[in-house]
Amino acid sequence: MDNKQTGKPNDHLANERTFLAWIRTSIGIIGLGFILVKFSMFIRQISFIVEDQASPSQGSHSGIIGVILVAIGALTAVMAYANYKKIEKQLESNSYSNSNQLTTYLTVGMVIISIILIWYLAKSI
Repeated sequence: MDNKQTGKPNDHLANERTFLAWIRTSIGIIGLGFILVKFSMFIRQISFIVEDQASPSQGSHSGIIGVILVAIGALTAVMAYANYKKIEKQLESNSYSNSNQLTTYLTVGMVIISIILIWYLAKSI
């Protein structure tokens, strides 16, 4: 296998650092989703103890949002890898073009999730 790399080594290293930053971001999103799911389970258990019966509607929204966040985190990792490989090919062919849809998709997804969380939290106050 020929590992011929054109472009500067710094460009390839910067691409790897960017990829790793996206992976850390995806881990953070997945972690937040996991915490929300666990919080949802905790609320259901507390409700069962306090009310002597399970109320399935309590905490279910945060569980759903948590699962969505875990999915967005996983999708972020996949998109980060695809973007890394795309930029690697561009650097090897000396035809780099700056169009990063990953940032746009992640931003829109996180804003939508944030609005849903704000609505959910405002309802519970």
